[in-house]
Amino acid sequence: MKKIIVLLSVVLLATGCSISRLDNTDISKNVEILLSDQSEVYNVNFDGYKYYVPRGIKFLNKEEYNAILQDRFHNKYYLYVDVIGYYHEQENTYTRNKDAYYSEKLNYQKKTGYLEINEVDNKYFIEFVFNYAKLEAYVSLDDLTQVINNMCYILRTVEFNDKVLESLVGDNVLNYKEENFNLFDTTSSEEDFLDVVDKYEDDGYKEDVRDEDELELEEE
Repeated sequence: MKKIIVLLSVVLLATGCSISRLDNTDISKNVEILLSDQSEVYNVNFDGYKYYVPRGIKFLNKEEYNAILQDRFHNKYYLYVDVIGYYHEQENTYTRNKDAYYSEKLNYQKKTGYLEINEVDNKYFIEFVFNYAKLEAYVSLDDLTQVINNMCYILRTVEFNDKVLESLVGDNVLNYKEENFNLFDTTSSEEDFLDVVDKYEDDGYKEDVRDEDELELEEE
């Protein structure tokens, strides 16, 4: 019995106890719990950055700093890692959107971002930015809380390699000077959301699974 208790204690120390405290409906509470909990667990590494992908989520596509992932309920997550914004220490200029279903500016563990959710055609379009990475998804109300929890698990672990990024940005400095995208600025309208939904449902976003060696997740 003592051995079992010790083993359980080790598991709790390694994974954190936040999972048991999550709420099935309270988005704000879950975001605060998960983003306040510092995690240093990673299972994917790319040039200049790494992060953790929870079990049950797989890669469908990966191209440069963009990736498409899918959970076991077939919800797709569109991820963009803004290495340029990180390199130039771009300021979080997001302001709360009073017309959104949910809108909040985020600041945890010296990392900033925002979470905005808008209802579109009886589903929910999520824009979740944290620590110079952005996740988007278009989901039903039943899946909303769990999808946001999964996004927290991913975004809170994004870590950049300054030495690698210095080399990458330095080699492409002329191209990067033309970059005008601001990850923290959102001026989307309902028409923009509908365009995004159409894009997600377009044939161009069919699964494009790459070589397993390229996108295989490392075991914890």
